[in-house]
Amino acid sequence: MKIVDLEPGDPRLAAVLPVLRELRPHLTEDLFHDVYAKGHRQGLRFTAAFADDGNAERCLGVAGWRVVVNSSTLRMLYVDDLVAAEAERSAGVGRALLTRLEERARELGCHELSLDSGTQRTEAHRFYFRERLTVTAFHFDKQL
Repeated sequence: MKIVDLEPGDPRLAAVLPVLRELRPHLTEDLFHDVYAKGHRQGLRFTAAFADDGNAERCLGVAGWRVVVNSSTLRMLYVDDLVAAEAERSAGVGRALLTRLEERARELGCHELSLDSGTQRTEAHRFYFRERLTVTAFHFDKQL
């Protein structure tokens, strides 16, 4: 498995989108590229795991993340998206991506790695608990 950071316009993003859509089914190709172009200016980055079997176009998993500075955590790496392709789950892809994100957080001077996970994603929650993440807050939304 090869883990790489991808910039907007990287041709490998075409292989990332189908995996990301497993978590974010509303994303079209145009919307994904638009979100990344605009979000990149706000710190959004994508890191993806690709097969190391000669098929450089086979995306195994992807993480969207950014560094956030605020008064509660000071400096944290916030994970917007973390998904392993369904066919690759329980094969170490999520763990490899999370490990890489932890490394990046330390490199970038972050005090914390943080993410939100939908309440219905119980399989993901089991994974996060296994990886020693803890529930530290409730997240509240109000649709506008």
